[in-house]
Amino acid sequence: MIDLDGAVACVTGGARGIGRATAVELVRRGARVWIGDIDAEEVHRVSREIGSNGMYLDVTDAASVAAFHEAAGADGPPAMLVNNAGIQLMGAFADQRLPLYHREVAVNLVGVINGMHAFLPGMLERDHGHIVNVASMAAKVTTPGISVYSATKYAVAALSRAVRSEIAGSAVTLSTVFPTAVHTELTSGVALDWLPTRQPGQVATAIVDSARHTRREITVPRWLGVMGVLEEAVPEPVLHRLKNLVTMGRPPGHYDPAARRGYLDRVGR
Repeated sequence: MIDLDGAVACVTGGARGIGRATAVELVRRGARVWIGDIDAEEVHRVSREIGSNGMYLDVTDAASVAAFHEAAGADGPPAMLVNNAGIQLMGAFADQRLPLYHREVAVNLVGVINGMHAFLPGMLERDHGHIVNVASMAAKVTTPGISVYSATKYAVAALSRAVRSEIAGSAVTLSTVFPTAVHTELTSGVALDWLPTRQPGQVATAIVDSARHTRREITVPRWLGVMGVLEEAVPEPVLHRLKNLVTMGRPPGHYDPAARRGYLDRVGR
């Protein structure tokens, strides 16, 4: 359990969406917040607006993550890290350009590895700290059209479970958060008709609350936790038909190109 009042808390991908909402909630609860983001201009603007510290951060670059850790550490020993930075590419697997998949893996998985590797040793040395790795319900319910995204989030969940076992004898805790589809730029242009969507602030509350209760795996909303069990229990042909029904027969990864253009331009398509 972490007392956030006066604690140093760090958020990757903190300039937008869930990351920004998490930073706002941490500030509200009295934490000294550091946000990092690859969009240097936006991270500085947001940090001024919400009352946090902000700096350029490329989570795929270990040296950049180390610099983020060092800068935050000058404010006090980091007590909480939220590995939030992530991108999502959409479309049939065979149609996507391979370098973009490599970038998706680098941001979504390698970024989490880099963050944990930079922050965890100090937390273990102090026997104090809490890490939150933001995964996705796509890790529990694999989704056609976001195959590599699902794979990276599944890997984040597995990584988190393994590391939790390694640090179980310490007072350092690690929670994995699995949000449903969230109304952020990441889902721009995507039809979410039959999905139980949430707003960034609702996910942020779950993330920040985990510093108090330190539950291992947290689905948002909580009742979706059973979906992972169903994914493993239901025969794959039946799941295929159900997923086709939920997507209303659209092609895998279907989206509105005009509505999604801004996001894709920003993440490097």
